[in-house]
Amino acid sequence: MKASEIMYFIMIICAAAALFFLTRYYRLKMEIKSIARQLNELNNGLTGKKIDLTFLDRDLEGLAIEINDQIDETQRANAEKMRTENELKQAVANISHDIRTPMTSILGYIQLLESDEQTLEDRSAYLGIVKNGALRLKVLLEDFFELSVIESADYPLKAETISLNNLALEVLAGFYEEFNQRGVEPSIHIPEKDIRIQADSSAVKRVIENLVLNAVKHSKGNVRIQLDQYSSTVQLIISNPVHQLGEKEVHLLFDRFYKGDKTRSEKSTGLGLSIAKSLMMRMNGSLTAELKGNRLYMKCEWKL
Repeated sequence: MKASEIMYFIMIICAAAALFFLTRYYRLKMEIKSIARQLNELNNGLTGKKIDLTFLDRDLEGLAIEINDQIDETQRANAEKMRTENELKQAVANISHDIRTPMTSILGYIQLLESDEQTLEDRSAYLGIVKNGALRLKVLLEDFFELSVIESADYPLKAETISLNNLALEVLAGFYEEFNQRGVEPSIHIPEKDIRIQADSSAVKRVIENLVLNAVKHSKGNVRIQLDQYSSTVQLIISNPVHQLGEKEVHLLFDRFYKGDKTRSEKSTGLGLSIAKSLMMRMNGSLTAELKGNRLYMKCEWKL
């Protein structure tokens, strides 16, 4: 082969290579413009679609995957933000309603007390109503404050070794009068063997109190309290019969913003289960609810 032919062959190869790289460069440039256009549409709310590619390139594919992962994360964050905002709006509505109701009653009966036409007997009755309304307001404000404190990042909890069976029996002894007044005969199954966990004793006591109180107030029969220790966990289960409670409602029992919450009665705010759930989470434990037949089971679980 002559030198001129070799040079010609080399020139053809170089031209082909240059054409290949120029074509690739052009397609990469067009793909980058396409990605920029898709991102612009996404950012302006014109589309919710993820980034797609028409030109296959390993580096561009890696970039598209990272961008799409970020889009997923942003969408999750926006959904969480919207959920939180809706919960906040519902919280304000619930708090306003719960405070306004007893406050309206108090103001109404104070106006009656200001009248000279009321008898001493009526005045005494009205004062009793005002006192009950004020006590309800006190309970409301204390529970709202307690829940806000518990859910704050710097809420102090002291982890220590506690005897759960002794603590549970101590709490249950305090409900003796409540059981009698409501005609509830609790079925208590707590082993004599000492069951110890690492937790905050005051927080555990509060959790048990709230769960027992909830079971006693809304039970249509006897309450059962059972404590068991397994190889890796300790479980405290408090159950009671219920009526007109479905699976959907069970999953919402711990949501303090649930409108269908039947616990917002008497002097209760309906926040007891939310407070118990928050405390269990702060102690790295869990609190779950399950409906079996017509019986509701509240299960506290601590890992050993």
